[in-house]
Amino acid sequence: MSESRPEILALIPARGGSKGVPRKNVLPIAGRPLIAYSIDHGRHSRHITRVIVSTEDDEILAAALAAGAEAPFRRPADLAGDLSPDIDVFAHALTWLRDHEGYRPELVVHLRPTGPLRCVDRIDAAIELLLAHPEADALRSVSWPPVTPFKMWRIDESGYLRPLLTVPGLRDAHSQPRQILPETFWQNGYVDIVRPSTVLEKHSMTGDCVVPFRVMEPILDLDHVDDIPILEAALLRIARGESPFAGTGRRVDRYPA
Repeated sequence: MSESRPEILALIPARGGSKGVPRKNVLPIAGRPLIAYSIDHGRHSRHITRVIVSTEDDEILAAALAAGAEAPFRRPADLAGDLSPDIDVFAHALTWLRDHEGYRPELVVHLRPTGPLRCVDRIDAAIELLLAHPEADALRSVSWPPVTPFKMWRIDESGYLRPLLTVPGLRDAHSQPRQILPETFWQNGYVDIVRPSTVLEKHSMTGDCVVPFRVMEPILDLDHVDDIPILEAALLRIARGESPFAGTGRRVDRYPA
């Protein structure tokens, strides 16, 4: 890490349309809008210098400002659809900040608003890891998948099953013991970090060299209505100074209460 403090932006993309859980980014969870928790994560970080929300929605904008985030621009509506990719949202934000403020952060931390249970220490450790790897374009948080993709199949154009993945030198990998198959990881969305040059010059959210950041604690996001009571119970445990993962034997400090 350089002697001067690097500019590190936390960008929280939060659009108004959500079909699985309508209006979920401002849905009250344990008494607060869902997006407020991700804003807290950025504001409590030792390294993040700005927290910005990218949205096209008035209610999300108001909730973000009330929680202490910045919202210096409005996201264009054509970048807020169901299929709008992250790369376009991040390119718009970075281009706007560069052109209107002359602001060029060293790193951009992607905090998805659906994850209210991040540990701030984890975020800071991820930032420090990417700063220690100047050759890398990005960092992705990963964890072990519930099943190995080497035992997955796809259906080809003729309607027949084909292995999703193969292992050179290993026949019928799909029928081999899991223990001898290559280790694989799932990108869990806990925290991802990218260099602005990766977005603006390589037109990618990962680039060519990606640092893995392993997060082995449970990942709890709001994807379905049934997730709400689970998240609220975990947040209430944090408020009492307890581990959000009661019964797992884990205790991690610096969850914003």
